Amino acid sequence: MPPVGHSERLPARVVAEVVVASLGGALLICALLANQQWLDRHFLPSFFLPRSMYVLVESVVRVAMAALGAALALAARRRIGRFIVHRPVGALNVMVAVVLAFGACELILRVRNPRPTMVEKEPSYSEPSRRLDPRLGWVFVPSRTGRDNIGGRVVEYAIDSAGYRVRRVDEPVDPDRPTIVFTGESMMVGEGLTWDETIPAQTGAIMGLQSANLAVSGFANDQAYLKLKAELPRFRQPVAVVTLFTPVLFDRNLNDDRPHLGPGLVWLPPAHRWRLATIAKFLVPYRSEETIEGGITVTREVLQATVELARARGAIPIIVVPQFTPEEASERVLRRRILDESGLSYVWVELDPNWRISDDGHPDPRAAQAIAVAIAARLREHLIQRQTGVSVD
Repeated sequence: MPPVGHSERLPARVVAEVVVASLGGALLICALLANQQWLDRHFLPSFFLPRSMYVLVESVVRVAMAALGAALALAARRRIGRFIVHRPVGALNVMVAVVLAFGACELILRVRNPRPTMVEKEPSYSEPSRRLDPRLGWVFVPSRTGRDNIGGRVVEYAIDSAGYRVRRVDEPVDPDRPTIVFTGESMMVGEGLTWDETIPAQTGAIMGLQSANLAVSGFANDQAYLKLKAELPRFRQPVAVVTLFTPVLFDRNLNDDRPHLGPGLVWLPPAHRWRLATIAKFLVPYRSEETIEGGITVTREVLQATVELARARGAIPIIVVPQFTPEEASERVLRRRILDESGLSYVWVELDPNWRISDDGHPDPRAAQAIAVAIAARLREHLIQRQTGVSVD
């Protein structure tokens, strides 16, 4: 004969076990459905991880999900069910503790980082130093020289009063001189490189022209465009405008926790989310197909507007696409849909995978030189076209 109260507890225990088993089953189903084709549709290429490593991480996560799901559905459901039924107060305490822990973490993150932007995602001592900007998200701190130890050497970052990287703070960019204007992110900034090794400096040296480096670390294509739009009117004789598009950095264009551009190049303020949700999104960079399609549309508009902005000032627009590793299918799709299908001309530069700064990933002096040479070659072609009237595209 079952003990007193056993019959009353049995339905509750069955319900608890069904819930736990269902959770385990859901994890198993997710692990099975999340095949590589599905993952490639929702997890975009990464600049910092090669595809082989990315696939390995995805595979490990799938196996872990399947193992946890099987453990819940087959082994742990009875123990969890018994615990919930026989110790309801203890189970309730566990759930309350979990909720309170999440709440406490969220509160701490909000107090320590009231505005979760790129500036606060990196240590305050990182160089080149940045500050918050209400329209762009962040910009370099002007009139300042910072130093960092990268790749076993000390690199100096001099930022002039306009916020451009220069050789020395007391040698600012002269907006009255003929100038090649560069915009973009850390690769164009030249992180890990001396000034003379950067893409803008090497291109300027090849062409015998002044270069203006408007790039800011961490920028997406829309931020680079917004900065160019604000700064280009300062230059009296812009010869060319050079910008970067890199498929492995396309994911950055989809971030909305900073000021960003929407369809029609409408400026939008940062979207506010729970800090824990932001961290979870960083750890699991899932993107819906709708979000990716929207990002493709806006990126096309941004690059087309960049070209039009340059041409309106009589400058030659040049889009550079550096490629460090053999182009993966997902990268090729992004390049073709954003650039080729839009009719945008670009310079595709294939680089040796070893031409990266050790333990950093950014282009080393050899890669920067190869990119600069390609830019200069395209620029010369356009200048010849202007003189002869023969198209180079």
